[in-house]
Amino acid sequence: MERGSGVPAHVQIERWLLESISSGALAPGERLPGERELAADLGVSRMTLRQALATLERDGVLVRLPGRSGGAFVAEPRIECDLTGLAGFTEQMRRAHLRAEARVLVAATVPASRRVAAALRAEAGTPVHEVSRVRSAGGAPVALERSFFPALPGFLEQDLGGSLYALLSDRYGLGPATAVEHLDPVTARPAEAAELGIAPGAPLMLIERTAYAADGTPVEYARDLFRPDRVRISVRSGVTA
Repeated sequence: MERGSGVPAHVQIERWLLESISSGALAPGERLPGERELAADLGVSRMTLRQALATLERDGVLVRLPGRSGGAFVAEPRIECDLTGLAGFTEQMRRAHLRAEARVLVAATVPASRRVAAALRAEAGTPVHEVSRVRSAGGAPVALERSFFPALPGFLEQDLGGSLYALLSDRYGLGPATAVEHLDPVTARPAEAAELGIAPGAPLMLIERTAYAADGTPVEYARDLFRPDRVRISVRSGVTA
């Protein structure tokens, strides 16, 4: 650390670690040396080191785990998901240069609940198609999707492992053109946590969405759960006079 530079030691540590990560000297998932060793190498107190580590943990750069096998680890970089253009998960991952994968949990025709029926402008109890999937990027689960669609003929017999928006567009001419989405922070229930590989009670971001075809026909009602430690949601906006 540079003495007399006017930059606090903990800030210098933060900058050094960020540079080490961006240069590839420290890779995602890599464990940092123990606090005692690292503080000695840097010539700072453990209190100063902990201040820097706490800031980087808060910013999502590091993950700190307790216990003998714990420590500070370089976090996996978060994936940018832009809701502005109504791109599906597959397209979002393509933009991030990651391979999107889907594991189908449910693919069935079910009676519409009141909430689903209202979103799809149908009567409660009307048959709809439910498709629930675990979405992964780079081999790691990042989202749990639960979508409901009108009971389109042959829909469930198609390949449900790829883009369902492309399926709606190419086979049925009902590609989503607009959507209304609501975001809410929630916590993972045990079954959700098990599918996403996280602890029960861990934070999740719920995106509730109703998507519409170009003529205004509702074609999907969805409740998607995203891991905020792996995905960052963004929306672009402009100013109108």
